[in-house]
Amino acid sequence: MTQHQHQHVQGPEIRDLAGVRALVLGAGVSGPGAVRILHALGAQPVVADSRPEALERLRTALPPDVDCEGVDLDRAAELVSAPAERGGVGLVVTSPGWRPDAPLLRAAADSGVAVWGDIELAWRADRAELFGPARTWLAVTGTNGKTTTTSMLEAICLEAGMAARACGNIGLPVTDVLLAEPRVEVLAAELSSFQLHWAPSCRPEVGVVLNVAEDHLDWHGSMESYAAAKARVLTGRVAVAGADDEVAARLLAGSPAGTRIPVRLAAPAPGGFGVVDGVLTARTDDDEVPLLPADEVRPPGPAGVLDALAAAAVAMSVGARPEHVGTALQGFTVGAHRAEYVDTVDGVRYVDDSKATNPHAARTSLLAGGTTVWIAGGLLKGADVEPVVAEVADVLRGVVLIGRDRDRIAEALSRHAPTVPVVELPSGDDGGAAAPDEPQRTMDRAVAEAARMATGGDTVLLAPAAASMDMFTDYGHRGRSFALAVGRVAGR
Repeated sequence: MTQHQHQHVQGPEIRDLAGVRALVLGAGVSGPGAVRILHALGAQPVVADSRPEALERLRTALPPDVDCEGVDLDRAAELVSAPAERGGVGLVVTSPGWRPDAPLLRAAADSGVAVWGDIELAWRADRAELFGPARTWLAVTGTNGKTTTTSMLEAICLEAGMAARACGNIGLPVTDVLLAEPRVEVLAAELSSFQLHWAPSCRPEVGVVLNVAEDHLDWHGSMESYAAAKARVLTGRVAVAGADDEVAARLLAGSPAGTRIPVRLAAPAPGGFGVVDGVLTARTDDDEVPLLPADEVRPPGPAGVLDALAAAAVAMSVGARPEHVGTALQGFTVGAHRAEYVDTVDGVRYVDDSKATNPHAARTSLLAGGTTVWIAGGLLKGADVEPVVAEVADVLRGVVLIGRDRDRIAEALSRHAPTVPVVELPSGDDGGAAAPDEPQRTMDRAVAEAARMATGGDTVLLAPAAASMDMFTDYGHRGRSFALAVGRVAGR
């Protein structure tokens, strides 16, 4: 069974979980909330993780009255194969990182045991009104821009007086939001393709697909499966999508939503959002409603403007007014590591876009303007870097490559930018145990090499086009390492 052939088992009704053993796979971020929901439903949660320390952290994160059994993955495999009368489980709640073709999950499917993600669990519990009246779900997905758009959406909803909270793949898990006090009425939920794959029942009130480019193909198995997971947010009352993106536009056209809203950088289509004479604008019937000047949007540039348009479209679909959009976005500031300005040293700007974890995201920063020394590399996750390298070749002053898949980027550069200087740095990521300070030392060398290549007016851009986990804890760790390295170039 391949990833995209995985069949979901419907599973029990949410109200029928009392007394049912439920296996929670993964004791990480989504684990505690899932255990609390299951406990509240009267289920018997069992948590499986290969790391004893993670199980211990989960236990300490739970309220005193919530208890759960902790097991290793071998024991978990036994539980999904055993019948209920012999201690087997009737439900698996998986953390989103588990691939559909994982042996344990395939064994669950073969045994007829349903596999839900934490989003599916939260959605079913909320729809059944087990924790008060059902909330309004606003879902944001896309290959790039999810976090910025979700944060903008939360800001607009709060400005409009809604009891809103950004959650999901950003900050607080959705399961925690259902149990939060004071009560949250509007969920501005950033949902990844992994979360959506494991949430087949989820039908948000309003959903937006920002864009769809090659990413996580090693997990989903195909571009079609990846896009299909994203499309799940477009199955509610209102569907919003980035009309300048070919795949997102196609998903919008195929959406069953009663209202479909395209957002684009050009003048808005009827019923859509766009830009008119440098002003973000909503077009309703024959009227054009100005929201705010595009040059007041942060982060600046086309990607930030599209994120703002998408957030405005979603928020206005649930009652926010134009003045709420303008006020909220004028005060909005970009999150860390998203095309974040770090410093200017000897006339060279240093920009941290460590969040550009795939080629499509890196492309946006590379084409933002000016000549660039590009620091790239990491884990490409099955994505094809060739088209982006071909498109950005003319803006490159030089390239410094780090990370496990740097050779693939180097090969693309040799074909499409043969005259551009390229420095490849061994990164301690190719096998064997690396020293704890190896990631920082590699980044220090990368920034020093980039500074040597750059001239006044250039930008040194960290936009890796790849994930960080081969060298760094996460993209934030990578971005902080970049900022420290820039400080050393500046003599601090």
